[in-house]
Amino acid sequence: MALRMWASSTANALKLSCATRPHLSRCFSSVLDGLKYANSHEWVKHEGSVATIGITDHAQDHLGEVVFVDLPETSGSVTKATGFGAVESVKATSDINSPISGEIVEVNSKLSETPGLINSSPYEDGWMIKVKPSNPSELESLMGSKEYTKFCEEEDASH
Repeated sequence: MALRMWASSTANALKLSCATRPHLSRCFSSVLDGLKYANSHEWVKHEGSVATIGITDHAQDHLGEVVFVDLPETSGSVTKATGFGAVESVKATSDINSPISGEIVEVNSKLSETPGLINSSPYEDGWMIKVKPSNPSELESLMGSKEYTKFCEEEDASH
């Protein structure tokens, strides 16, 4: 982890990122602006009346190759900080917690056949559920990109 921290801080100091260095074969975990992040490593993209939820690049990187995803049915509901599914990788099985409460309006069915989308595209094709938030103010308690980046660096340093 010390090497990862050094590499991450060096990349930040040199202003390197996946966006500026697309030729790099593996870049550091990406954190996108415009999303909200939970300390359990889920992200939320709130657009209009729907919020899309998935796990972060940082989380998928630590999990390794995802081989199975267990997701809820559409029309169920989720509660903030409560599990709604699980991700199984070659390393471990991890629960997925909802960063907000609401009604599930869509589930990414592609993940049942291609769970690796979580690894290859955690913020785009690897999204997990779409929710109609029941309490949109819960989004305010989540971290922005800078806060989440700092959170991950501190978490990695403590391991």
